[in-house]
Amino acid sequence: MIKSVDKNKLRVKRHKKKKKTIYGTTEVPRLYIFKSLKNFYVNLVDDVNGKTLVSESSLKIEKSSSQDSDELTKKIANNLSAKAASLGIKKIVFDRSGYKYHGKIKKLADELRDKGLIF
Repeated sequence: MIKSVDKNKLRVKRHKKKKKTIYGTTEVPRLYIFKSLKNFYVNLVDDVNGKTLVSESSLKIEKSSSQDSDELTKKIANNLSAKAASLGIKKIVFDRSGYKYHGKIKKLADELRDKGLIF
């Protein structure tokens, strides 16, 4: 019998390996990403103090039937960059959490770079 592959377990395994080298501070926080089937969550985390500095998700944004994931990703990036700018954060460490760098992850990174955040 063939065993099925649990993609989320493999993603978590990749994330744990990479997490050893990625570390956020108060001045340069870590951008943590989580995707569920319906929603998209982004946090700026200070690993030294163990606190979330800024958080944004697709739950906080009003969704309309005509909106696609690209527009939601842009709104999340706009809101996150505005909150980060209010705290004086200009540089971040990008943690893609084991996800491949394409689709929503890449669009979010490109939008944040356009808004002035440096990775």
